[in-house]
Amino acid sequence: MSKIVLSHIDKFYGDNHVLRDINLTIEDGDFMTLLGPSGCGKTTTLRVVSGLERPQNGVMTIDGEEMINADLAYFAEPSKRGLNLVFQSYALWPHMTVRNNIAFGLKIQKLPRAEVEKRVADSLRMMRIEEYIDRYPNELSGGQQQRVAIARAVASNPKLLLLDEPLSNLDARLRVDMRSELQRIHRELGTTVIYVTHDQVEALTMSTKIALFKAGEISQVATPMDLYMNPIDLEAADFIGNPRINFLEGAGHMDGAKLHVSCELAEYEFDRSDMTEQEIPESGDFPVVVAIRPEQIHLTTEKSTDGIPVKVYANQPAGSETLVSLQGAGGTDFLAKEIGLAQYDIDQTVYAHIAPEKINIYDAKSTRLIKRTR
Repeated sequence: MSKIVLSHIDKFYGDNHVLRDINLTIEDGDFMTLLGPSGCGKTTTLRVVSGLERPQNGVMTIDGEEMINADLAYFAEPSKRGLNLVFQSYALWPHMTVRNNIAFGLKIQKLPRAEVEKRVADSLRMMRIEEYIDRYPNELSGGQQQRVAIARAVASNPKLLLLDEPLSNLDARLRVDMRSELQRIHRELGTTVIYVTHDQVEALTMSTKIALFKAGEISQVATPMDLYMNPIDLEAADFIGNPRINFLEGAGHMDGAKLHVSCELAEYEFDRSDMTEQEIPESGDFPVVVAIRPEQIHLTTEKSTDGIPVKVYANQPAGSETLVSLQGAGGTDFLAKEIGLAQYDIDQTVYAHIAPEKINIYDAKSTRLIKRTR
């Protein structure tokens, strides 16, 4: 296993500052996903770790040994970093069988023939593709070729496995299968994994930690659950979640140890213990944004004391879930998600139930999270 530490990494392409003071620690055995939209710097960070890119500033260590020290102009070659990299493209030798594709790198290491055969067999077993051992890449489907590429990477027992959007070329069903395989391999081998994707479902389902990138910077590093439940700012909250989170304009008032929030739907009161460490005034009024996940809104047709009357704008049953577009009394639109099939009539009045502890509050000016969910 490997611990990787990136400290103050800067990368420029000409005048384009693509990585801005990147600081990230990846612990032994982590499945760390670098998540963000295209062009945010996540793949460049992976290439810096792998040795395919040389940063202009910063230090990187693997297990305490310096691999990059820009101040000293030191840069360890990829072969000295004990890692394997799996690309979005499968990069298999077309003239070699599956067996020889996997064995090629092992033979370069001059391992004994028996050891090579064992590792080839073990990696094929892990990826459940033993029956394809004597086939050529053009005889395999895209999903099978990607399994071979991953089998080749794990066969050398790397202490660090880098995966650059390896599932993006697969269809939706194959992606689900491969997520299961990657998660199982990580647990079986205990290898430290750095995984790049723009797909939040991949990140949330496989990772032990997620580093969320934004415009060449890391905005948040957290477990998948904490990232989903408590995004650090409005942009992160808007990016994470499908369907997207509801944002409602509101007014905040601090009164000693209490935060009072009012929005179109309701009024809430929160204790100081619910707050983050972000700076908020000790007293006075300030604008806030109330953020509510669609699945945290429970709908009923019967009036109750804690139900908020809203109107159904549209009803979208989708088999396993139903999305209900709603309008508050002031005309604000928001979305609720119910598990299973639910049927409501357009313009029907229903009652929304929202647990205050499941609400995030953001400072509208700084856009930063000031009240966490629990």
